[in-house]
Amino acid sequence: MMNKKAVVVFSGGQDSTTCLFWAMKHFDEVEVVTFNYNQRHALEIECAKNIAEEVNVKHHILDMALLNQLAPNALTRDDIEVKDGEDGGLPSTFVPGRNLLFLSFAGVLASQVGAKHIITGVCETDFSGYPDCRDAFVKSLNVTLNLSMDQDFVIHTPLMWLDKKETWALADELDALEFVREKTLTCYNGVIADGCGECPACELRRAGLDEYLASVEEEAKS
Repeated sequence: MMNKKAVVVFSGGQDSTTCLFWAMKHFDEVEVVTFNYNQRHALEIECAKNIAEEVNVKHHILDMALLNQLAPNALTRDDIEVKDGEDGGLPSTFVPGRNLLFLSFAGVLASQVGAKHIITGVCETDFSGYPDCRDAFVKSLNVTLNLSMDQDFVIHTPLMWLDKKETWALADELDALEFVREKTLTCYNGVIADGCGECPACELRRAGLDEYLASVEEEAKS
């Protein structure tokens, strides 16, 4: 994977920022792309811009407002409550078609900037039931992208089989744990760093961090 160029699908959150540091370790040239779909918090885009500027990578922001029109949910509407799925249903934060569109447009961008590799932070281990975070979906779309543009893109999913504890461990291995903890936005209520502590995203993030820090402390004692 060395001496090649990559595009990271980038929201400024914990997962995509960890993937950004992973990409910077594995590729000589990295660019990031953020999608503006009039999401619940414009701060998400500002956070992504600030991180991209700090680590000195080229940042593309693409207008995806149509997704907001087509997919009313808790991430695109202030009047829809953030809540887990009921009776096996999807959480109110699921945005239909989001990863399908994001990865497709990331592929178009990659073809324009001469990048073969596309990195996304989707995960099937802690994925809240989102169907477009599954490994089978990503592999299928990888084939479709290559056929649609006659390219040989490789979609990388460094977090696919990691839980949140292991994602924090990866950030630590990349010397980015404190950066990810202090400068990313995962919270559904728009609070940077440790977040509001109450929404599902914050609870998952905090539980993983606590587990990881406890394991590090236990290892230090042994």
